[in-house]
Amino acid sequence: MAASSDEIISIELPEMGTVPVRVIRESRRSLRASIGKDHLIFRRPRRTTPQQDRTHWQWFMDWARQTAKQKEGRQMAHLRPRLYQNGQELIVGDRTYRLLMQESDRKTIGGKLLPSGTIDIRLPDKLPFLQKEQGVRKILSRVIAQDYLPAIRQRVHRLNKTYFRQTIHEVRLKYNHSNWGSCSNKGNINLSTRLLFAPGFVIDYVIIHELAHRIEFNHSPRFWQLVERAMPEYKQAEAWLKEHYHECDF
Repeated sequence: MAASSDEIISIELPEMGTVPVRVIRESRRSLRASIGKDHLIFRRPRRTTPQQDRTHWQWFMDWARQTAKQKEGRQMAHLRPRLYQNGQELIVGDRTYRLLMQESDRKTIGGKLLPSGTIDIRLPDKLPFLQKEQGVRKILSRVIAQDYLPAIRQRVHRLNKTYFRQTIHEVRLKYNHSNWGSCSNKGNINLSTRLLFAPGFVIDYVIIHELAHRIEFNHSPRFWQLVERAMPEYKQAEAWLKEHYHECDF
């Protein structure tokens, strides 16, 4: 199978189902495959013959199938389609939401949390499946982040007051796959909404980790001393994330 220029296609993997792939043709001689935030990524040379296209595509499919079968395949878990349905219950942390999904002649995906705990999601009826699936996940992340933010903000300030006493400007929840959290030199604490699926002690560890960066903006021995002083069992939380990270997603 050959793909033109730079486009999004989909493939079927036995272990995953339908998975999106971003195929990028660029000035390069080698092939490269990687796992991205929203797609598998396949980088290939710009100018090739039909025979080379077939060989290159076979190489990518072999890589994708092998990666999905191995332990590393858990890194693809966020690409597995989530078949959300109308009336479905979604449990995030200690809260349960019911999904109200309605399709109509509209151009964008929208959603809001109703007082009943129902998340009202409005969908374009002509949107392709993969775009719809990714859009629903982002809407759920945004709506649930807004619902959880006051409690998470309170948690950050409580841990900061107890162990660090540093200036905190903003606390944000974002749908992020590149890390669990980050801390800016301006005192902004950013946490991934995927953390909402983790146990409380794991959430506390990530918060403490980022708060420690308000004192040591590195991972020096002094930084880890700060973390351990606030949370002596922090390595248990790290181990949990390493083992269960693929379960934390919308």
